[in-house]
Amino acid sequence: MALLESLRMVLAPPHPAGRPFIIGGAAVAVVGLLAGGLVGGSWLFWLGLGFTLFCLYFFRDPERVVPDRPVFVAPADGHVVSIRPAVPPAELGLGDAPRWRVAIFLSVLDVHVNRSPCTATVTRIAYHHGKFLSANMDKASTDNERNALAMRLPDGREIAVVQIAGLIARRILCDVREGDPLRVGERFGIIRFGSRTDLYLPEGVRPLVVEGQTMIGGETVIADLTPPPEPAPAKAFVMPGEPA
Repeated sequence: MALLESLRMVLAPPHPAGRPFIIGGAAVAVVGLLAGGLVGGSWLFWLGLGFTLFCLYFFRDPERVVPDRPVFVAPADGHVVSIRPAVPPAELGLGDAPRWRVAIFLSVLDVHVNRSPCTATVTRIAYHHGKFLSANMDKASTDNERNALAMRLPDGREIAVVQIAGLIARRILCDVREGDPLRVGERFGIIRFGSRTDLYLPEGVRPLVVEGQTMIGGETVIADLTPPPEPAPAKAFVMPGEPA
């Protein structure tokens, strides 16, 4: 059963962003095949075939089963490289109060489709030009090229999801606009060839994951969506002997 599930994920249909690469690789393979015994024909075929197979694997877009309870799920596949309090990107206008940030690094072997961590409405999208440092470095959150989304939950709380380019990644795609509603686990973009995705949780919400943990986008629970209980009102101090 586990083998069948693994095959389903590997053989999942590709994301539309991968079609130009897949078609291009297949075209090179066909040219090499038609060249036949001509000089370079053989290696051109194998080069095109290898590139096509790699793109089919890289751009795979498997379906995911979203938890049926109020939680924040992972916005991307990969592994957690950092969990720490941090201020959301200034361009989103979410204030300067630190909140928990969960940073997920995506290698070239991970599914690169980004998914909404909760049901919310996109309130702001801001693109920031920057460097292309290795995405597993902590300063990639502030220095690298990125696309940041601010999202408002139905109860008014706000979160941020940031798509960050990496050392190899040079293209961030975002398929939503400001004002668009998103369901938990719904696709909203993709980053090509290695990257990072940061999730800034609402103030007062703590992550339930640890550094090094493997994430499955749209499925792995990162935090409880239910707000923390209100503190009980303090009881008035009563002197001994006085009526309560």
